[in-house]
Amino acid sequence: MKLINNKSKILYFVALKPTYLNMYRLFIFLFIFLCIIPFHGKSTNTPFSKGVNLTGWFQVGSAQEIQFSKYSRTDFENIQSLGCDVVRLPINLHFMTNGEPNYTLDPLFLQFIDQVISWTEELGMHLILDNHTFDSAVDTDPNVGEILKKVWLQMASHYLNSSTQIYFEVLNEPHGINDELWNTIQKEVIDAIRTVDTKHTIIVGPASWNSYNNLEKMPVYSDDNLIYTFHFYDPFIFTHQGASWTDMDALAGVPFPYAEDKMPEFPEELKSHWSYNDFKDYKNTGTIEAVHNLIDIAVKFQEERNVPLFCGEFGVYDKNSPNEDRTYWYGVVSDYLEEKNIAWTVWDYHGAFGIYTKGSNGMFNHDLNVPVCEALGLTPPEQTVYVALPDSVGFEIFSDVAGKNINNAINTDGEINFFSTFQPNNGAYCIEWSEAAKYNALSFNFSPIKDLSRLVDEGYALDFFIKSTDINGSLDFRFIDSDTGDDDHPWRRKVEVNNTVVAWTGIWEHVHIPLANFQEQGAWENDNWYNPEGLFDWTAIDKLEIVAETQEMGNHTFWIDNIYITNQDTAQVRDYTAIENYDNNENEFVSITSQNNGSHVSLKNNTNHKVQYQFISASGQVIERGNFIDSKTLNTNGIKKGLYLIWLKNSQNKSITKKIIIH
Repeated sequence: MKLINNKSKILYFVALKPTYLNMYRLFIFLFIFLCIIPFHGKSTNTPFSKGVNLTGWFQVGSAQEIQFSKYSRTDFENIQSLGCDVVRLPINLHFMTNGEPNYTLDPLFLQFIDQVISWTEELGMHLILDNHTFDSAVDTDPNVGEILKKVWLQMASHYLNSSTQIYFEVLNEPHGINDELWNTIQKEVIDAIRTVDTKHTIIVGPASWNSYNNLEKMPVYSDDNLIYTFHFYDPFIFTHQGASWTDMDALAGVPFPYAEDKMPEFPEELKSHWSYNDFKDYKNTGTIEAVHNLIDIAVKFQEERNVPLFCGEFGVYDKNSPNEDRTYWYGVVSDYLEEKNIAWTVWDYHGAFGIYTKGSNGMFNHDLNVPVCEALGLTPPEQTVYVALPDSVGFEIFSDVAGKNINNAINTDGEINFFSTFQPNNGAYCIEWSEAAKYNALSFNFSPIKDLSRLVDEGYALDFFIKSTDINGSLDFRFIDSDTGDDDHPWRRKVEVNNTVVAWTGIWEHVHIPLANFQEQGAWENDNWYNPEGLFDWTAIDKLEIVAETQEMGNHTFWIDNIYITNQDTAQVRDYTAIENYDNNENEFVSITSQNNGSHVSLKNNTNHKVQYQFISASGQVIERGNFIDSKTLNTNGIKKGLYLIWLKNSQNKSITKKIIIH
């Protein structure tokens, strides 16, 4: 027998004589060889190591409620600078659709996710698209599979050509559904995705809240491009003390690890609650060894199945937990996960489980909880004390989306759309608001609070565009200062925008109100009204509100766009007769423009040939027809709003059809 060892270290055996002795020797050699050479099966490593859950961004009721400016590329750069290489993005995915029966994904949602993916791809980060359509109080629907297949088929098709550093997580924390049924549903979703996309890794998890105890109940899926996930929040009475959704509001001060002299008195009102038994057993469950033993259940699954494993969530609620103990727990858990080769994303980034100081503004260079970051093995930048300085330049409050560090909030019974595409003054979107009751309001909350005192002195103004068909319409625009304590109130300064300010003709109107012109109004707090006392503070502005203060809207609609604080008064009102090609015919021998603020449409002949025209409604009614040689002006005054067509044909038999939208 000759042993041939080539450069790639693959061994070949050539039998020189076909004898039984040679066959026996070959068998013995192969047996010894396989015993001493390590087996190289599929890797149990994940392509990423550690990161954060970016919560509260896409966890809303519709795509129109996403406050996209909450995070930007800079935030992802900051997360990466901490030493993170992955972001798990919780998404209320089923709410990002038009609902049953088709659950078609909203193009606005896809536009936002496209932008997030472009940031992570540019930075070389991994991004987990986590289907977080989840309600802890409601069991997972046994029929959820039909929805899952519909939404994930669309997601897989849309992101087919995106980086393989994008991951699809089927569903967060299925619960109240038996393992066998959930495993079957999950298999069907995997198979559905694979009909269009075989390259992207799918993240799968067990029932019972993605519990480590249920990993072993998962089947051996044949797909080898999966990462298995579990969540870890043990001991639960430590990580969730003070959490209202677990009915442990009153529990506080539970230490980690267990220390008899640090244990608090158990609240009397909770002694009939299940947590009382956990509390009495905490000397056994509240130890480092107990935590390691529970994580070892997941480790055993990884070793037996030889699959990559990922801890998608772990964290401690900061309301009632001692920060020192919370910090220690994060270190114990993250260190052991890394020791066992388990990637992780901490729950969360900003938020009550997060890595920022409790009650802070969540500013990256000022408010990181350094001990927690370091316990997680992250590398936070040196933190400095935030000093609020007066704003020295103007800024954007809303233009397509809310400005940076500005969160829009809603207190309205009416219909509100912050991403209306109904003829925004410029850009892609405007605010559309209708059917609001009296005193309903929209808010733009500043975080941190704004010092506008210098801008007031320097003549800056609130600048915006507005339109409505309500000739008696009225909205208050008001700034509210920060309530600093018992001796203070949220004082207001306001301007009423009514028919003495704008004409309410249904077209965009430009409003420019110097900040100094806002009048002190008083304050409303805890169902009490306080008359003005000259205490309004321009150095501590908490929010801008837009309020239906004097009347309900009824059936009327208001549109608002391009809200700025500025010292410029150069904004242009968009021409409200919009003209677009109907059939993309490049043979445009007639130019069409609007005139007189959109009340007339001008047709200009660009040739020497006579032109026939017809002005036609969307229903096909010919409103006007005729001929012209040089130009023709169509009067659109008094014409009902909507879509109209202009058909044109010259003497050379060249024709074109255009559409105009009158509104």
